[in-house]
Amino acid sequence: MPTGHVNPVYSYRRSSDQDANAPVHHAVVVVGAGPAGLTAAIELSMRGHAVVLLDDNDTVSVGSRAICFSKRTLEIWDRCGCAEPMLERGVQWRIGKVFFDEDLVYEFNLQPELGHRMPAFINLQQYYVEEILVARAEHLGVDLRWRHKVIGLEQGADVVQLRLATPDGEYTFTAGYVIAADGASSEVRGLMGLTSDGQVFNDQFLIADIVMHAPFPTERWFWFDPPFHRNQSVLLHRQADNVFRVDFQLGVDADANDAQRVERIAPRIRAMLGADVQWTLDWTSVYTFRCRMMNRFTHGRVLFVGDAAHQVSPFGARGANGGVQGVSNLTWKLSRVLHGLSPETLLESYDAERIPAARENVLHSTRATDFITPKSRISRVFRDSALRLARRYPFARALINSGRLSTPYAYTDSPLNTPDATQFEGGPSPGNVCPDAPVRCAGRNSWLLNVLGPGFTLLAVRGAVEDGTRRIDDLTVLEIGTDIEDTQGLVAARYGMDVASAYLIRPDQHVCARWRAPQAVQIRTAMRCACGLGAGAAHD
Repeated sequence: MPTGHVNPVYSYRRSSDQDANAPVHHAVVVVGAGPAGLTAAIELSMRGHAVVLLDDNDTVSVGSRAICFSKRTLEIWDRCGCAEPMLERGVQWRIGKVFFDEDLVYEFNLQPELGHRMPAFINLQQYYVEEILVARAEHLGVDLRWRHKVIGLEQGADVVQLRLATPDGEYTFTAGYVIAADGASSEVRGLMGLTSDGQVFNDQFLIADIVMHAPFPTERWFWFDPPFHRNQSVLLHRQADNVFRVDFQLGVDADANDAQRVERIAPRIRAMLGADVQWTLDWTSVYTFRCRMMNRFTHGRVLFVGDAAHQVSPFGARGANGGVQGVSNLTWKLSRVLHGLSPETLLESYDAERIPAARENVLHSTRATDFITPKSRISRVFRDSALRLARRYPFARALINSGRLSTPYAYTDSPLNTPDATQFEGGPSPGNVCPDAPVRCAGRNSWLLNVLGPGFTLLAVRGAVEDGTRRIDDLTVLEIGTDIEDTQGLVAARYGMDVASAYLIRPDQHVCARWRAPQAVQIRTAMRCACGLGAGAAHD
């Protein structure tokens, strides 16, 4: 590649399972070493589980593929111990600009306020992300098995039997649970006779990753009907290593193979950049929009995540980000089930919470596709009129859809929530993800999300909770003024905390309850609800 990047090759290693006299049993097996599968393996390993991770390949993604990773995804990877090298290598950005013809229509800021550890987004090629995740998984002792392809699956009441093909032949083993993270063309889904429903759009788009030194700022630029690519759209992003991602809309009738030839790409690039800009081609691909998902993600002991469960168009960066956030939702629940702390029925809440999240992502993706690629003359007239109005009138900017960028989903209707008993003037309500803020803890500067416990956390104003609260199992208590210092007052501001506020936060950093001056029995009851144990109060 012109960037000098060479994909690592991970060696196939014969497993002792292949020489066993009877199928070996593993508590949890992950299929697919993409961002979702690697994150699942890392999170479960950090929660004390031995994880087998299977992949039918022996390297990371070829080409940049997913490149935009959101603040929430970075926060999840930060807890996994992976975010720092991503931040060091990636390109941080928060400004987006939308153009129509030659004119700037408007710009937006995805993170207008300070006081967050993570940026709004980073752009980083997927192969770098996966290399970092693989290194972390190896460090944690995850059993990574490269060139192990799942070719058979039989699910019983208590186990799943998997048949694998390897360079040394076939073998079988059993698993308590299988996490299927094997992509949009999931072999596991096919072996189970399951399908994804939705739309596949016919419009084609060309990715051209080019290496160049150019004065473009580190921003997301999207053009509708630019003079250098008439009647189509173009998206520009900067990545690491001076690589720029350019997405050219090609139309329905384009020849995908012909469009990827350098002789066809070069005139497009020169028309966009000018004849004097020097560049080299790094990677190309042609894709169509897919907006579809499975009806359920939980099928007995097989749990689907990432693209295996749902696919969306690239505009909006909702694919990989939604997949990683779904994994974060699943792994703490599966961990509790594996440790015998919660019933298997807790896993039903994965569907209850993440299916609506996937539907929202699919809806946004479908609407963006319809706006970017209008299917009729009337739709085109509406779109172009909205773009012209948006130059002068802010109300019209809400109509412009170049991809609604990924945001964390709020589980406001989750069965794991305890509804507010009193009115709050601000702060995240049950189901919402926790906002970050700078704090000081144990004499060191830190961030709120970094000091939340691995289990449940009670974030409270000093004196707001009973003394017995600290004796509740699996609960970390963080009293502002005692355990942490709100160095800039941003915790109080972002959580709307008054003199008696307390927030109960789940292991995946979503709020599940909040009160004013709660009793210990109320906190136990809310924890039981969030753990799938019912709403009955536990005894001291």
